Amino acid sequence: MNWRTIIYVVLLVSLTVVTALPRTSRDVEGKTSIGQRFSQLHENNFKAIALILFAQYVPGGTFGRAAGMVEQVTALARSCAMAARDSPDCLKPLDRIFFDTICQEKNLPRIADCCAKEDPERNDCFLSIKNFSQGFIPPLERPDAEAACRNYSQHQQPLTAYFTYEVSRKHPFLPAPTILSVALRYEEMMKRCCRGAEGPSQHLEECFRTQAPKVVKPVREDALRQEHTCGILKKFGERTLKALKLTQISQKFPKADFVTVHKLVMDVADMHKDCCRGDMLDCMRDREDILQYVCSNQHILSSKIQQCCEQPLLQRSECIIHVENDDKPADLSPHIREFIEDRGICERFAQEKDTHLARFLYEYSRRHPEFSAQMLLRIGKGYEDLLKECCKPGAPSSCRSRGEEELRKHIYETESVMKTSCDIYNEKGDYYFQNELLMSFTKKMPQLTSAELIKFTKEMTTIGSKCCQLGQDKLLPCAEENLDLVLGEICRRHLAEPINPGVCRCCSSSYAFRRPCIGKLEVDESYVPLALTPGLFAFHEDLCTTEEEKLQHKKQEMLITLLKYKPQISPEQLGSVTAAFSAMRERCCGEAKPEACFLKEGPELIKRSEKMLSA
Repeated sequence: MNWRTIIYVVLLVSLTVVTALPRTSRDVEGKTSIGQRFSQLHENNFKAIALILFAQYVPGGTFGRAAGMVEQVTALARSCAMAARDSPDCLKPLDRIFFDTICQEKNLPRIADCCAKEDPERNDCFLSIKNFSQGFIPPLERPDAEAACRNYSQHQQPLTAYFTYEVSRKHPFLPAPTILSVALRYEEMMKRCCRGAEGPSQHLEECFRTQAPKVVKPVREDALRQEHTCGILKKFGERTLKALKLTQISQKFPKADFVTVHKLVMDVADMHKDCCRGDMLDCMRDREDILQYVCSNQHILSSKIQQCCEQPLLQRSECIIHVENDDKPADLSPHIREFIEDRGICERFAQEKDTHLARFLYEYSRRHPEFSAQMLLRIGKGYEDLLKECCKPGAPSSCRSRGEEELRKHIYETESVMKTSCDIYNEKGDYYFQNELLMSFTKKMPQLTSAELIKFTKEMTTIGSKCCQLGQDKLLPCAEENLDLVLGEICRRHLAEPINPGVCRCCSSSYAFRRPCIGKLEVDESYVPLALTPGLFAFHEDLCTTEEEKLQHKKQEMLITLLKYKPQISPEQLGSVTAAFSAMRERCCGEAKPEACFLKEGPELIKRSEKMLSA
């Protein structure tokens, strides 16, 4: 099996690759025969996609068994394409053939129950296995450099296929085009780093150290974005997801009319429903249909996407997502007062509520690319609440006129929060800005582990470094939309293991208001502080490390422990304790035997700190 050829061919194929995929069992038998698909995809492409699908549907299996199933289904496809077109097996929908192939295997984990069911229940059962497997398979790790290059020199093609398999089973909801793109980057890394494998081992390690993030980071980012979108759909429903996509598409394509934008919103929402269910065949076909529509209608959508549409299919989607918003139409009026002042507003709102609100959101979003999607959703919710109140019988005629004032107030509040955060970041820098976040979030969510608090606040600090350098027209979309990803992670963590009632309220009540809600959380009053045990604060000579990053990490762990011990600590008390700790560290690290010094001075520091904290 020429896996390297498979991956390169799949990366370069045109739209026919995904166009040839079936619409699963919803298709009428005979229209989606495996022979037709094999002929349209060609053998290499068929095999690559089959490997990914088998790995995703049976994540607890092995590479050898997945490769064996690929060969079985490919042999059937080949025979159906060549001669046996009318055989009953050849007329089955492709997804049924895949599941039948899996069910022929013996002793695959958690498969027997699914195989005892009939379609479509069998399909749903396999999807539940994909859901169950998430989080139980360890993440990708950077390989041992010398061993990896030895394997690469001896088993170059199977090694890349094995990597494709591992990425697929660790990310059962990641689309095949993303996985194949990652496999290509992996192949490039191995080629680049192992070319000089005969040189010093430190050069090899350095190559892997610098190149591995380029392979792994896109996987994590794509998986996070997809998990985030699926989390919104699952928690807040299809209406919220459609509203979010409406704001984003209206900002991206401000020249497109409402009917065109609405069609794209519906198509994108349907795609996410298939992708989030785990229906990868439908997910890939949906994605291709959208890309084909967008690139066929550039003249009415955007002048900025021509270069994207000239790229191979796998790069096209990512390019369009990241391309800058098109210019607003020259004749677009700055205001949309007709949504407030027209006499027929209440009648339209009563007759076609969702369509009227969607038109408002479309018109407002296309005029304001400088606002984040989440802020636009809050504006949309404010408009909906205004009409609910002002369209009641007996409401004063001046009721709707206060809408603009409330809108200005909300915009000012959001911009002020972001400006204040950036002012702190620009003044303090990465480390001290993260410490400010740690103090805030440890008080809000003391139930999180130190590792979780450091991880989440590190991600927020990265957002500061990325967004605070931008101009006012780009700051809000950059800051709030990236912060929304982190808050989504926190909320999914809460769903898996509840944090506290405040976090529950913010993560459950409203997607659009999630960020302001979490921002307003204060000290969690339900939290029982840590007891002062002998091992709670331990000081050792590893505090004398000259590696600044390690030292900062240890200090942050101690800061978190202190805040979990005394959540109500004042800034003045924290300053005093920090100064006393720094003095002890400097003194002990200057001693000939730092460990002995810490053993003596540590308990004394704790006693003095206790007095400071009880004052």
